[in-house]
Amino acid sequence: MAIFRQLYVQVLIAIVVAVVFGLLAPEAAVEMKPLGDAFIALLRMLLGPIIFCSVVLGLTHVRDMGQLGRLAFKSLLYFEILTTLGMAAGFVAVNLFHPGDGLHATNLVLSDSVSKISGAASHFTAVGFFLSIIPITIVDAFAKGEILQVLFVSILTGAALSIGAGKDSPILRGIEEAQTVLFRILSFVMRAAPLGAFGAMAAAVGAHGGATLLYLAKVVILYWATSLVFVFGVLGAVCVMAGLPIFKLLRLIREELLLVLGTASGEVALPRLMLKLEKAGCDGSIVGFVLPAGYSFNLDGTGIYLAIAVGFIAQATDTPFSFGQQIGVLAIMLLTSKGGTTVAGGAFIKLAATLQTVRALPLNGLGLLFGIDRLMATCTALTNVVGNTVAVFVIAKWENAFDHAKLDACLAAEMPAATPAALVSGDAQPVMLKAGE
Repeated sequence: MAIFRQLYVQVLIAIVVAVVFGLLAPEAAVEMKPLGDAFIALLRMLLGPIIFCSVVLGLTHVRDMGQLGRLAFKSLLYFEILTTLGMAAGFVAVNLFHPGDGLHATNLVLSDSVSKISGAASHFTAVGFFLSIIPITIVDAFAKGEILQVLFVSILTGAALSIGAGKDSPILRGIEEAQTVLFRILSFVMRAAPLGAFGAMAAAVGAHGGATLLYLAKVVILYWATSLVFVFGVLGAVCVMAGLPIFKLLRLIREELLLVLGTASGEVALPRLMLKLEKAGCDGSIVGFVLPAGYSFNLDGTGIYLAIAVGFIAQATDTPFSFGQQIGVLAIMLLTSKGGTTVAGGAFIKLAATLQTVRALPLNGLGLLFGIDRLMATCTALTNVVGNTVAVFVIAKWENAFDHAKLDACLAAEMPAATPAALVSGDAQPVMLKAGE
């Protein structure tokens, strides 16, 4: 049947099979973890080059550097407002429902795993964060795969070429050719998406068993419910104000959301999102700048997670945590939530950095959330991906750089040109991320 050729259907089947396999044969399921790790590694391998090509080609069409400055200002303003709203939603939820009340976990011992994470996070400082954006060398940014560093190098390169290179520059033609090759490689890698999702999900279920779904269920359910309210309430309202249909946007990125669901990593969606959002009507320069920047600065799901987590730890450990202290922690989290990795566990590391910075909550409270971090990380990644997708569309409309007809055309055609089968078979060509088309 034709429906089984759709990537999202294949991934969904793989996830269901993985859950069943993990419950029935947990030891064998854990051995499937390398499949998920390999798939994520393949996609992370492509992130740096794809971001570089997309940003550089997009910025070469921005001849006015003032326009670039306005785009950066609008993007960062939007990111801060939405992230703050996400954190506020988390604090409201945790104060309304008190998921940690009654646990009285006052004698927790810090495990070795949590100790290592908190020790690594203890070196976080504001100055260190901003300095970390600058790579030691240009090559080092790509070698480490740090999105912020790659974005920094890409913006400098794109701005320099925008000013000094002509439209027929051999450098730009070379970057365009490289982008074509990268997206062709991406289409090959995406054929393994169901296998990668199966390996990651099977290992997660096999490692923790069915008990994982019940362990600290109250805080898990509260987090997922708050995130859903944020997506359909806050982000839905933002879409309404921008004249965008939230349900159509979710339908557009359903394949990417299923990949994130299976792997608990937002990075697996980034390469395909960059390809798909421009095809759906967003200008290439907007996609190339806003989406990679959003992966470091527009982390709505991470903000909700941090707010609920610190509130839960305070309640569970019977630690006084006044409204004034919560406001102070929110201000700190606006910094600690930025940057870092978007793979599973990234938000937990940021939580450790927050607790190390605040010092008002017991660090050993991290152990309460360590066992359910996989369930939390999946929701975090999904919310972040939806938030960044909405951000691209909203800012594109803000800049009058959005073609609604293309979005409708993509949805009507069920996105055939973005599927791996179409790209590999030659039925469709990869969309070039260039502005003005």
